[in-house]
Amino acid sequence: MSAKIRRRAFVALIGGAAAAWPLAARAQQAERMRRIGVLMNMAAVNVTIIYRFAEDQHDRLPELAAELVRRRVTVIAASATPAAIAAKPATTTIPIAFITAEDPVRLGLVASLARPGGNLTGINFLGAELTAKRLDLLRELLPRAARVAVLVSPADATNTASTLRDVEAAARVLGLQVEVLNADTSREINAAFENIGRGRPDALLVGATPSFTGRRIQVVQLAAFHRLPTVYPVRDFVEVGGLMSYGANLGDFYRQLGIYAGRILKGAKPADLPVVQSTRFELVINHQTARMLGLDVPPTLLARADEVIE
Repeated sequence: MSAKIRRRAFVALIGGAAAAWPLAARAQQAERMRRIGVLMNMAAVNVTIIYRFAEDQHDRLPELAAELVRRRVTVIAASATPAAIAAKPATTTIPIAFITAEDPVRLGLVASLARPGGNLTGINFLGAELTAKRLDLLRELLPRAARVAVLVSPADATNTASTLRDVEAAARVLGLQVEVLNADTSREINAAFENIGRGRPDALLVGATPSFTGRRIQVVQLAAFHRLPTVYPVRDFVEVGGLMSYGANLGDFYRQLGIYAGRILKGAKPADLPVVQSTRFELVINHQTARMLGLDVPPTLLARADEVIE
């Protein structure tokens, strides 16, 4: 591998890791900023990465996008649906590479998947569209379940609307009652789980929104405290003790975002880069958590899992 390729890989890795860094951890950095020291035997990378974090305040995203435009950045990497929606009206000339859980055509981000047109392209990991499948997996795990709570983020309005639309339609087919719980901040998540404790639903479905992924340790620990079988949108929750997830691997898409940003830096036009859609979804089950909850996971479900954490 040449030094130039290693440098590009390093930039993509650092950029993707920072984008995926838990939001809760960023909030804790207010008192002490953590720093990574990197020692390398190659020439310096000729890329400067300018970060702007909304800290879960979605109404700040348009202002931050406009600030990046004023800084005359070469490309904007929007790492979630709200960021992509905020970046689009900020500029028609600076290329934008995005990650979104929603259909970017329906959102108006691109003209089509194959030929995006304009100055945007990116990755669609179909996070919200898989809601019905996650509910179906919960029913397979808990055939006697009658009531399911759904945790959604009002600030992430697009994902929330899609999640509730799909879960309500699927619940009617499965004969399930749905209780909607709204939360955006850490305090609101705590309050939502207090309501869960009083209402005692049979299971919980967590919506595909970045703020929940950033606070996954809090969400998983609260679900465990209330002994609530929960299905999550991505494996990141299961890796920290969550019960089960079904969705695309976010790490793969952050890497793809870095690749697209790199191609744009080399001169590619977003209009000519087709939107990448997920074609592979992973079912990940934490068998240890299932045993802690006293659940017998059906052998057929274990057999279909892409990974079982023991």
